[in-house]
Amino acid sequence: MMDNENKLAVLAKIGRLLNDAGVTWAVGASLLLFFMRRVDDFHDIDIMTADGDALRVRDILLPLGAMEPPQPNPGYKTRHFMEFVINGVEIDVIAGFVITRDGVDYDCPFGPESIAGYTQVNGVRIPLQSPADWRRYYELMGRPEKATLLDPRGNKNEGDI
Repeated sequence: MMDNENKLAVLAKIGRLLNDAGVTWAVGASLLLFFMRRVDDFHDIDIMTADGDALRVRDILLPLGAMEPPQPNPGYKTRHFMEFVINGVEIDVIAGFVITRDGVDYDCPFGPESIAGYTQVNGVRIPLQSPADWRRYYELMGRPEKATLLDPRGNKNEGDI
């Protein structure tokens, strides 16, 4: 397993390129939980982006590593889901996120209003998606243990995520 420092170095490299290109994006899923100090590790990097930026993100990431072949999952009808491996790190790019549960499609739109805060990684500003959004997504995905990690905790300052 690759250590977090290497994964974060890849994130910083990608973040700088996306920021320079003016892409609307944010990290979510386990990396969001990591930045919120709710977990000690994360497996991959999940990048949420606006529908209109999905193909630009693909074009930015392609020179950095390999794009994996699609592996459809019946639990999702996401309009753009791309998997990359960059310097040994798995990167998922998600735009037009749609979760299917009990035969119902739940649209999970992403835009500038979905960004709840920022963190710095190796001097690069990294946008963080709303924890409330991810709490809802985890509930819809049937992952209550992850959703619970996003519950507000005591007197911690949640403003800086």
